[in-house]
Amino acid sequence: MKITVFGAGYVGLVTGACMAEMGNHVLCVDVDPRKIDMLKRGEVPIHEPGLDTMIQRNAAAGRLQFTTDAAAAVAHGTMQFIGVGTPPDEDGSADMRYVLAVAKTIGQHMTDYKVVIDKSTVPVGTADKVRATIAAQLAERGTPMSYAVVSNPEFLKEGAAIDDFMKPDRIVIGSDDERATLLMRAVYAPFMRNSDRLVMMDVRSAEFTKYAANAMLATRISFMNELARLADVLGADIEWVRKGIGSDPRIGTHFLYPGTGYGGSCFPKDVKALVYAGKENGVRLGVLEAVEAANDRQKRVLVDKIVARYGEDLRGRTFAMWGLAFKPNTDDMRYAPSRTIVAELSARGAEVQAYDPVAMKEAARVMPDVPGLRFASGWMSALEGADALLVVTEWKEIRNPDFDAIKSALKDAVIFDGRNLYEPALMKSLGIHYQGVGRGER
Repeated sequence: MKITVFGAGYVGLVTGACMAEMGNHVLCVDVDPRKIDMLKRGEVPIHEPGLDTMIQRNAAAGRLQFTTDAAAAVAHGTMQFIGVGTPPDEDGSADMRYVLAVAKTIGQHMTDYKVVIDKSTVPVGTADKVRATIAAQLAERGTPMSYAVVSNPEFLKEGAAIDDFMKPDRIVIGSDDERATLLMRAVYAPFMRNSDRLVMMDVRSAEFTKYAANAMLATRISFMNELARLADVLGADIEWVRKGIGSDPRIGTHFLYPGTGYGGSCFPKDVKALVYAGKENGVRLGVLEAVEAANDRQKRVLVDKIVARYGEDLRGRTFAMWGLAFKPNTDDMRYAPSRTIVAELSARGAEVQAYDPVAMKEAARVMPDVPGLRFASGWMSALEGADALLVVTEWKEIRNPDFDAIKSALKDAVIFDGRNLYEPALMKSLGIHYQGVGRGER
């Protein structure tokens, strides 16, 4: 099947590469010529495990191609996936300019039946706007043509997107067009050899499903972070609490890990967009407002612990920071808690020596002029001359580090663990003052 994917970002590249992997002929289009040139050279502009080799393999086989020629892209595929960004506006609403620009382009150039698939995370009602935009262009051209608009939201975890796409736990499709539904089933059939994972519904419900899923996961994170703050005061260990409630099958274990707050491209944006949609329609979503407020507070939890130990004036203090990306296995710095932590420490006069195995370049781009911020060459070099260590991203290679070496390198044997990677009892036995999230001072 010939497939066109608009957008060579995270969603578009993963979609295009995985579709090509199943034997489809995929043409990926983007307005950024620099990005397209990189991809044609076999370079990938984002970090996602396994994506680079998949792109290179399918490009070499001729199944995956890249272009800036929108007209050629529209002509290429019956299936037109829209995977462009929907960044938040200042009021929290999703910016739909790029999605509607693609719809306009499709309407300007299509010459036969197309299935236009909203893969981007978009507000409820977007399919109607896409449909109207295409219709307006066809009317302007005086060339009536049949087409369908389908909602097919992505449920990809950064750092595990290839697995998520190739082995989906569900494929949500919102469609009111029988022909489009049959084509969508055909597209996804290779991904469902063992069982039917399709969840068919109307278009608006499909659009709503993506927001609801992310909002639920964000709620679980903020809920546990709120409990962790209380556990700190009460002297309970939130890790035992997490295991206790997670063993209840009605609750489960996923997204119950307290930490420094959620970040990335999805949860912050989608919670804001859902709250905005509620306000626009006269429905206040108080729970999600609280989720967002709790997350903003949680990004400062390590700073609060540092200030409680060292005081508000941190001039002359240096802190080692392990991890910068909002989660491991990605270089994504969007809404990353590390950005808030660095800014708060810098504002108090502290210096920060940070290391991340993947996100250093992106961190330097988004934090170019932060006073006192330096990037180290490795995990241990970040400790040199530092008063204490902050653990911000749970990379696997720091789950069992050399604690004797850490203790020797630090001026003050203190670890502020924002991911609860280490056991308080072990830290105490090693003579390290340890503060996790919701574990009290151990």
